[in-house]
Amino acid sequence: MADIVLKLERIKRSFVSGDQDLDVLLDINLEVKKGELVGLVGPSGSGKSTLLHIAGFLDRPDQGRITFQGEDCFQLSDRRRTRLRSENLGFVYQFHHLLAEFNAVDNVAMPLLTAGVPRRDATRKANDLLDRMRLSQRKLHQPAQLSGGEQQRVAIARALANDPCLVIADEPTGNLDWETTNEVFEAFVEVVQLKNTSVLVATHNRELIKRMDRVLTIRDGELSEFDKNRQ
Repeated sequence: MADIVLKLERIKRSFVSGDQDLDVLLDINLEVKKGELVGLVGPSGSGKSTLLHIAGFLDRPDQGRITFQGEDCFQLSDRRRTRLRSENLGFVYQFHHLLAEFNAVDNVAMPLLTAGVPRRDATRKANDLLDRMRLSQRKLHQPAQLSGGEQQRVAIARALANDPCLVIADEPTGNLDWETTNEVFEAFVEVVQLKNTSVLVATHNRELIKRMDRVLTIRDGELSEFDKNRQ
C-alpha cells in the first residue's frame, strides 16, 4: 500500500462560460496508492468528471502536475502518454458502451486484440474475467441479450482486460437498481482486490461509499477528506 500509483499536485482547471471563466478545479491534490479503493463524492456539477478525465490523462489541466507510476504525464509525448494510458488504465462509465455486434467474450477481448495479444490468449483471458464477473453462462450473448447489470459487468471485465494498474470509474452503477448495483459492485471489488488494482470511482451511492478504503469530497473546486461513516 506504500506505492503511489497516481499523484495529482496543485491541479487547476477552468472553462469558458459565455464571457466568464468558470473555475472547476482549484489547487487539487490527490494520491492513489497501489491496491487502494478511493471514492469521490460531490454534488452534480462539482467537477468529479473533470477530475477523473484529468486523472486519466484525457484532459489537460491549466496548471499542476500529474505523476503516474513516477512519470510526469504531461512532459511525455502524446504518443507515449496514449500508450501509457492504454497499457495501464481501465475506464468504466455510467453507460457500458459495448459493441452491439459482438458477444461478451469478444467485447472483453477487444482491448487485448488491439494491443496485439494473439486471439487465442485474448479469448482465454476474456473468458476468465467473465467467469470472475459471474457471467459464465452469458459469454456468447450480445449486449442486447443481456440485462443492464450484466452489460455493466461485461464493461468492467473489458476495463480489466489489460491488467491495468488503475481503474477510473465514473458513476459505474448510476443506471442500475440497488440489488443489481450490489451484485455488480461485489463482483468488481472481488476482481480488483484479487489483482491488487487501484480504483478511483465517482459515485452518489452511499452504500458503495462505505466499501471504499478512503473517500474524498469535491465542492467549490476543492478536495477534502470525507468521513464515509457519517452520512
